[in-house]
Amino acid sequence: MKQLILFLCMIILAGCFGKTPQKTGNEGKPMPDFTLLLTDSTSLSTHDIPPGKPVVLFYFSPYCPYCEALTLELLEEMDDLRDIRFYFVTSYGWEHLETFKKEHQLAKFPNVTIGIDTALFIRNYFKTKGVPYTAIFNKNKILNNCFLGEISAAQLKNVADN
Repeated sequence: MKQLILFLCMIILAGCFGKTPQKTGNEGKPMPDFTLLLTDSTSLSTHDIPPGKPVVLFYFSPYCPYCEALTLELLEEMDDLRDIRFYFVTSYGWEHLETFKKEHQLAKFPNVTIGIDTALFIRNYFKTKGVPYTAIFNKNKILNNCFLGEISAAQLKNVADN
């Protein structure tokens, strides 16, 4: 019984640290159109995101330790990632998002936008199995790859530039 529990724990942890892209069937397709509720209570349609720079949708939970670790790594490398538009998206409520935004001082990064996916579009469209979930689109807003779990800033930049 102990071996079974240990085996299951290893599988769960391996899923959290996957560095190989997840196959969604949406690779090569344009960014879907959906709406985010922003922290200033306005909404943003992904249709209005201009092309010309890679776009990363970072779907996270404010209480996930893996999301926290990935956020910290991305913010440490933000100088190298400044040419990528980041959209930090959660389905948690307003107060959770505001706390996360303040704790990480996300407002000081001009290439970071934070919002709430009130319709759970990302979860349903990408059929996410957990967080952190990172969808990387090229400068033409075409999906390159999606990752479940950890992804290094260097790997993210490499995928975004392709």
